[in-house]
Amino acid sequence: MPLSDTTFLLSEQAQLTPTQQALTKCIATFIKAHQADDQAAVFVLHGDAGSGKSVVLNAVFTAVREPGMHLLVNHNEMLKVYKEVAGMTPGVLKKDYEKPTPFINRMQKSGEKAKAVFVDEAHLLLSQSDPFNAYHGHNQLADLLQLAHVVVIVEDFDQVVKLKSHWDRQLLDQTLAGHVVESAELSQQFRMQAASVSNWINAFVQKRELLPLPKPHDFNFKVFADGQPLYDWIQAQDAQKSLARMIATTDFPFRVFGDKTWWVDAGSLHLPWDKINFTDRPWASRPETLHEVGSIYTIQGFDLNVAGVILGPSLDYDPESDRIVIDTSKFEDQEAFRKRAGLGEAEKQALILHVANILMKRGRLGLGLYAVNKNLRERLLALQ
Repeated sequence: MPLSDTTFLLSEQAQLTPTQQALTKCIATFIKAHQADDQAAVFVLHGDAGSGKSVVLNAVFTAVREPGMHLLVNHNEMLKVYKEVAGMTPGVLKKDYEKPTPFINRMQKSGEKAKAVFVDEAHLLLSQSDPFNAYHGHNQLADLLQLAHVVVIVEDFDQVVKLKSHWDRQLLDQTLAGHVVESAELSQQFRMQAASVSNWINAFVQKRELLPLPKPHDFNFKVFADGQPLYDWIQAQDAQKSLARMIATTDFPFRVFGDKTWWVDAGSLHLPWDKINFTDRPWASRPETLHEVGSIYTIQGFDLNVAGVILGPSLDYDPESDRIVIDTSKFEDQEAFRKRAGLGEAEKQALILHVANILMKRGRLGLGLYAVNKNLRERLLALQ
């Protein structure tokens, strides 16, 4: 599937709203004014999932790009999207896009300083050392501030999914203290074609409330009593609209390495987890992945037309309090919970809700839900 068939549009030809166009010019002016500063100046772009942060960031990057400017993203699948778009954008090179760790290690070794560094999904930057992945510092954003004249970042603290990449407003302010900082926020939802569904998801993940399901005319929102009918629906949606995929919270056993196939069981549904994608094409753009279940590691940052989301065992509903409840012991992504000083149960619960938020906001035109736990499933069906 060529990139033009996907809905993840990053190219400079992508249609920007007047607000996005004005913001693009504002950031470009900021870069020009500070690219000779000795101490890094920082532009911070805040925004919810689907608010167009990546589109604006890449629009600025392609507009001002010159040697010594780099765009970084700490996510393999998003990096593939960027490189695929780069191959279709005149004057932009695939090597201009890379992950933060190799960039930091290379620049520290050379002693060079970049004119500007752009960081997408900055909430995925490491905020502690990770020797296994060759990062020996303690804060990747702090390192980048030493390696560039200008740093432009986009962030959403509600998309933090690992304790080793734990960010919040306090840590961001602490890291940027003493630097020239400007910021802006994108609040309009561009991915999901129904604000009412986005608001429903926000109540779920931010307040742990379950509201009656909205029924927008331009968005297909359904709850299923079993995983197999959800999968059947996704296949039908893919045939009609393309880019429909099954995705799930990381509540099902898996290991990153090895040849063993790991499975997601959701009612009568039995589908394999996604595997490490060694191709240069994003997971969701490969037709064979229609018969797999994706995770945040393959879908974060990517737009689907329709998302079939399995809410796993860590997410449940308590009828007495009428609230979503979290059981962190049932969350299988132990890498996300790697021990971190000063962070505990509250942060773990927040990460699980962040994962649910990311997954439920993937679809532009539709969202199907199946909950493994009976209480949550029955409550969702009743609200439908």
